This record gives sequence, C-alpha cells and structure tokens, in this order.
Amino acid sequence: MNKEIANFDYYNPTRIVFGKDRIKELSTLVPTNKKVLVLYGGGSVERFGTLAKVREALSGHTFGEFGGIEANPTYETLIKAVKLVKEEGFDYLLAVGGGSVIDGTKFIAAAALFDEEPIHIFGSGIGKGIPITKALPFGTVLTLPATGSEMNSGGVVSIVAKKAKLGFGSAVTFPQFSILEPELTYTLPKRQLANGVIDSFVHIMEQYMTYPVGAMVQDRFAEGLLETLIEIGPDVVDESNHDYNLRANFMWTATYALNGTLNKGVPGDWASHSLGHEITALYHIDHARTLAIVLPSLLEIRKEQKYGKLLQYAERVWHITEGTDDEKVQTAIDKTRAFFESLGAPTHFSDYELGEEVVDALVSQLESHGLTAISERGDQTPEVSREIYKNAL
Repeated sequence: MNKEIANFDYYNPTRIVFGKDRIKELSTLVPTNKKVLVLYGGGSVERFGTLAKVREALSGHTFGEFGGIEANPTYETLIKAVKLVKEEGFDYLLAVGGGSVIDGTKFIAAAALFDEEPIHIFGSGIGKGIPITKALPFGTVLTLPATGSEMNSGGVVSIVAKKAKLGFGSAVTFPQFSILEPELTYTLPKRQLANGVIDSFVHIMEQYMTYPVGAMVQDRFAEGLLETLIEIGPDVVDESNHDYNLRANFMWTATYALNGTLNKGVPGDWASHSLGHEITALYHIDHARTLAIVLPSLLEIRKEQKYGKLLQYAERVWHITEGTDDEKVQTAIDKTRAFFESLGAPTHFSDYELGEEVVDALVSQLESHGLTAISERGDQTPEVSREIYKNAL
C-alpha cells in the first residue's frame, strides 16, 4: 500500500451563503430569466414557514413546485419530477430540504438532460453506469445538516423495484450555491438532529479511518471535526437548545465533513455506507442509524487492518493516554459505540427486533450489487462483511 500522499485535483465551485436571514437572497442568487422548479420533501418545510420564505424570495421569478421527495429519495418518485421538468420546460432547480431532497435534485438535474434512459446513470448491475456529462443548474436551501450534499457533487437514490440504494455523481452536479441558515435547524426533532450528527461523524471516519500516509493536514482537519461533533453532539440533540453558535457549528461541520476537503490524497473506506445502504434498502431503517449499527462492528472486525489509524484516533480524538496500545484501540471503539448510543441511536440489530436472519439477506444484497471487494484495500470480501453484520446482531 502507498504510504505517501497521492496526487490529487481539488475542485469545488459551490458558493456557500451562510448565516441569519439569507433565504431572501434567492431573489438575486437565482437568475430571473430561468423557469424554476422548487423541490422539497414532506410537510415540514411548509409547516415551519421555510417554503413561504422561499416563495416570497422568488416572487419576481417564474417558478413551480414538486413535493413528496422521500427521506430516502426513490427513483420512482424522482422520475415523475424529471417528466415534469421536460413537459413544463423548467431550466433551473432549487432544492429546499436535507440531503435526501438535495440528492434527489442532483439526480433530476442530470436525468433531465441525460441522453439515455436515466436508469443507466447507475451501475452495480442495475444500469450501464454511463457518465453524467451535463445537468441543469440548481441551488439549495439546507434544512437538515447531515450529508454534506449541499457542497458536493454526489448523491444516493433508492430504486424500490430493485431493492437497491445506489450512488452517482459528476463534476457537473455540484450545486451552484447553497444557503445555510443555522436557525432552520431549530424546528428539527431529536431523532433528525442525532441522525445528522452520526451521518457527519461517519462521513469523516470513512475518509480518515484507513491507514497512515503522512497526510498531516487532512488528518488534523478530520480529527478536529470529529472532536467538534463529540463536544457539541449531546447539546445538538437537545431539540429545545436553540443556541445559535451551537447549531452554526453543527451545520458547518456537517458540510465540511463531505465537501471534498478531507479525502484529497488519502485512501478512503466507504464500506460502512455500502453495508448500511443494504440495511436501509431491505429494512427501511434511517440511513444514519444503519451507520451506527455498522461502524463500531466494522472497527471491531477490521481492527488489525486499521490498527495504526485506530491508535491515532484513540490518542488524538478521544485523548486516551493510559493503557497498552491494544487497550487504547479497544477503548476508542467502545467510546465510539457509546457516543452513538448516547445520542439515542442503537448500535445492534436486536434493538430493531432483527435477528440472525438479516445476515444472509444482507450479504446476498452486497453480492448482487458487486460489493465484494470493498474497503481502502479492496480486501473486504462478502465473508468479512458477514462477520461485521454478525458482530452487530
């Protein structure tokens, strides 16, 4: 394995519009000569007045609306929006919501201009995996910090008919801008706040918890963000705590966790997401909660392969200074599990009334989607994944 920082390119064109009372700036951020389709999820953006603010800001524009994008956006719903875009001639999209709405909007932006059937945006045996080369321009108004989708070019879509949850991305699917108003998080319930903290935490870990390559800047960035989430997480999930700086730090940490800064020149291990996506696809458990199930068990099973980084994580992030190296590593894993539990996210299948029957089903899903050589080294076989699932029972 290469133990040096690898060559990399770094490109991120998304403009961040951060702070109080920024939604009104949509009037100038969105070109007035565009026909805008506003996309959102359930009724929360309507109930809490966010959509009203968006409508007011776009009062000088021609715009329409499409609601009902799911918490795990489905291909079947998004295709309806693609059809609407084509039929009505919308040429600009605006996502108002969390990562699911933004991911869905990215797909719609690409699918509306895709030369073949949009299913072929995906690979993994579902479609042909044809590269995305063009997309409609779009912006976002972030309401739930979690996925970092507001400042990256990737997305994940569930294909109900195939029981699959698959990723996609392209240099042309970055948002042009994203509005981040921390006060919008004041309406979120504890479960969604906890999910946001956990999703952000695991995003960072998947870019950090591999093997050392001497990337001091990337490591310190990641460790600082992890420490921030550990420090603020318990207060963030208190839905009555409307401290502005607390929520501002939460929102910016979640964005930075997956905006493309941490993964430059270093190996990444997205196995937690791969294993977690299959749990959501089959058992409809919240995405972040599947990560809380998978990550601690993955660290247990892959301890030897990740030993150097686990020890660094123990000492720098959790500040564990006593005991042998083995004891430090195990304590760090235990503290990670305890952190998720403290946020109200169970870390075992049994907490969801699921038992041994899930293991074969989930491994079969991984195999059917070609996820048979994952991890930073490509050495996580289906049998290793089976052990991780079993450890999480």
